[in-house]
Amino acid sequence: MMKNVCNFISRWMALQVLLVAGLALWMPEAFSAIDTWYINPILGLIMFGMGLTLSLDDFRIVFSHPKDVLTGCLAQFTVMPLLAWLLVKAFALPDEPALGVMLVGCCPGGTSSNVITYLAKGDLALSVGMTATSTVLAPLLTPLLVWLLAGTMVDVDAVGMLLSILYVVIAPIAGGLICQKYLPKLTSKLIPYLPAFSTLMIMAVVVIVVSHTAACLLSAGLLIVLVVMLHNLLGYTIGYLIGKLLRLPKPKRVAISVEVGMQNSGLASSLAVLHFAAYPLATIPGAIFSVWHNISGALIAKWYGRGA
Repeated sequence: MMKNVCNFISRWMALQVLLVAGLALWMPEAFSAIDTWYINPILGLIMFGMGLTLSLDDFRIVFSHPKDVLTGCLAQFTVMPLLAWLLVKAFALPDEPALGVMLVGCCPGGTSSNVITYLAKGDLALSVGMTATSTVLAPLLTPLLVWLLAGTMVDVDAVGMLLSILYVVIAPIAGGLICQKYLPKLTSKLIPYLPAFSTLMIMAVVVIVVSHTAACLLSAGLLIVLVVMLHNLLGYTIGYLIGKLLRLPKPKRVAISVEVGMQNSGLASSLAVLHFAAYPLATIPGAIFSVWHNISGALIAKWYGRGA
């Protein structure tokens, strides 16, 4: 019975994220009492769950197929930051939401990208290797990229961001890896429930961010939504074209497309809350991306999967 419930939750993740976002937008007062402080431990739990599903074997692809992984990670940390910068300039976004879009663009791959790659019949091993590698690189590259792109707009505490990513992302993943190695029986019992658990945690982050920024979202949201959607869709497209240009087989092209297009938007929201509290609109793009990329991911998985 419990497994059936969990399967339902993980299967309809996109719809549920959309529904809770709409509810938080419609009735923000019902959720605004939940402090934004909770975003960080929630994100830490998601990362811990990710660590439970990884093993040292998943990192072997980095050494067995370094070209593929490095190509994907290079695309991740160039395409999405540059797209973010170009889009905020093209649409003349005000500084606050522009900062949020660039935060999303500078983050590593999304936590649900591996599931989407699997459903899209892409190269799952490459997807896992890219997610793990981009996440490990994030403490250095994300603060550096945010400083380069947004440093002229706002004060960027690159060292503080590095430490935040270490605490919120790297440490929980390491904890999950340790549990997976030394408590394998317990871990194997938990793994079937992790997709549903991650879905619920993502929904919680979306509810908190949307409820706290509902008024701003309603007043300036349509343009930000358009920019976020374009950012995500162009990421999928350019990621796929890079794989095609390099003449990689379709499963690898699909994996790179999904990894480049899907960002760890929960981390973007967390960094916005922690380091840019004076700019409340900076949290909005991360919340919108969290909702949208789960919808687009489900759709693109069907699109790629049909042509497999």
